[in-house]
Amino acid sequence: MRSNQEVIEKFEELVSGFAGAKYGVAVDCCSHAIYLSLRWYKEAMDTYAPDYVEVPKMTYVSVPAMAIHAGYKIKFTDKEWSGNYKLDPTMVVDGAGRWKKGMYWPGSLYCVSFHYKKKLSTGKGGMILTDDFEAVKWLRKARFAGRDVEGYFDIKDIDVLGWHMQMTPETAARGIEEFYSLDDEYPDFGSSENRLDLSEFSAFKPHLK
Repeated sequence: MRSNQEVIEKFEELVSGFAGAKYGVAVDCCSHAIYLSLRWYKEAMDTYAPDYVEVPKMTYVSVPAMAIHAGYKIKFTDKEWSGNYKLDPTMVVDGAGRWKKGMYWPGSLYCVSFHYKKKLSTGKGGMILTDDFEAVKWLRKARFAGRDVEGYFDIKDIDVLGWHMQMTPETAARGIEEFYSLDDEYPDFGSSENRLDLSEFSAFKPHLK
């Protein structure tokens, strides 16, 4: 019988291998995948990190919200997209609307959704796909209250101020079961054509670049 952590790692291995990335970091939703990825980008770039990100004005409402919570200003753009898009000038990709073998963008922090409306659905869940092991080490701790081990009393030190954004083993187990029932490619299920214009929403206006 697998431990809780081994179940999560198995799901990460399945999705990252399917997508073409070296690593996967499972979290509790795609919005938090975007948030943690943007926080890591700021952490890694240190003083050279940009102070804003470009967000298509026609996208899901949590994307600019997560960027603002991560400490960025927002620059809304007229970018047309289908399935995925990059949050320039970072390497963070919102890939919530695509399920396709090899979908990973090399060099990115590619964020995947397992929302109940998605092809691979766990009810709620997300994952960050990347080739960057330094990012993986930070993300694994950041999602789990700064811990990189399952046992609370096995902690030796906390060097990352983390959040409770980890995926549960039950969610990962459901994802593993769903994974084996899917085809290699589906039509995109998100695009600039079926979203609201967020640039007119009052909550975002104080945070525009």
